Amino acid sequence: MDMEQQIEHSHLPIRGLNLHVAQAGKGELGTVVFLHGFPEIWYSWRHQMLAVAAAGYRAVAPDWRGYGLSDQPPVEEEVTYDDVLDDLLGILDALSIPKAFLVGKDFGATPAYDFALRHPDRVCGVMCLGIPFSPFTASFDTMPEGFYMSRWLEPGRAEADFGRYDVKRVVRTIYVLFSSSEIPIAKEDQEILDLADLSTPLAEWFSEKDLAVYASLYEKSGFRYPLKMPYRSLHKRYAIENPKFQVPVFVIMGEKDYVYKLPGFEAVLKDGIMGMFAPDLKIAYIPEGSHFVQEQFPDKVNELLIGFLKDHPVPVAA
Repeated sequence: MDMEQQIEHSHLPIRGLNLHVAQAGKGELGTVVFLHGFPEIWYSWRHQMLAVAAAGYRAVAPDWRGYGLSDQPPVEEEVTYDDVLDDLLGILDALSIPKAFLVGKDFGATPAYDFALRHPDRVCGVMCLGIPFSPFTASFDTMPEGFYMSRWLEPGRAEADFGRYDVKRVVRTIYVLFSSSEIPIAKEDQEILDLADLSTPLAEWFSEKDLAVYASLYEKSGFRYPLKMPYRSLHKRYAIENPKFQVPVFVIMGEKDYVYKLPGFEAVLKDGIMGMFAPDLKIAYIPEGSHFVQEQFPDKVNELLIGFLKDHPVPVAA
């Protein structure tokens, strides 16, 4: 049975919007909810969804509001970080999921961590890829002016940059750039998408078919909301006072992930800072792993993920 036959799609009415959810598996052993980043989508978790479904779990992968097949919020509506947390709670309620494992990637890691802290009774454990937890808002004041987050923080700048090309080329360029171990930083006379060499082939783990799927989904949603969430909203999130995880936490880092070079990120992992907030913490490193490690090395990530799930069995209701 191919992926299209194993993964089911539906829309859930959540807080005034219809949010798209992809699902696979029966869930005899529990539910795993996958939270994507940018420029990703539910499809980013295709390998992991099938693996956990085959292992006896229910896989649930939503498109965040404003992404992919989910509805766009009204243009005039203020974008707030709490929207994604409230949407996640609404999805669990709509699917009658009392507790779930959360798996987050890129900016999807932040709501995974925060949801586990705010709603520990609804979470069995948290596994995140590429982003460690820190209760402090990251400061990039020491980064050059051309740092990609600084550029994308400017209203209209990334929209103009992206708007020069079709959606497929934008997604392709971002995948090429962010698969590198170097932080994307433009010169004064450059935009971020100018940094990519168009002759660079796609990585062997990201096919033209994969690119076409991403492009079709972003052609529907566009980049208006994704640029606001996370790039112009995540830094406004409210800090949780005295955070302490009551559930097991697992972080997977690709050692060639450019995130390692962001100020303070490596220290959070290797200096024991994250362990101060997560008593039951496990960290695994994938030596050649990039920022898209779950697509690059799906078998390795699946093995680590299922091992984490099996190490923390969910009690079966009587």
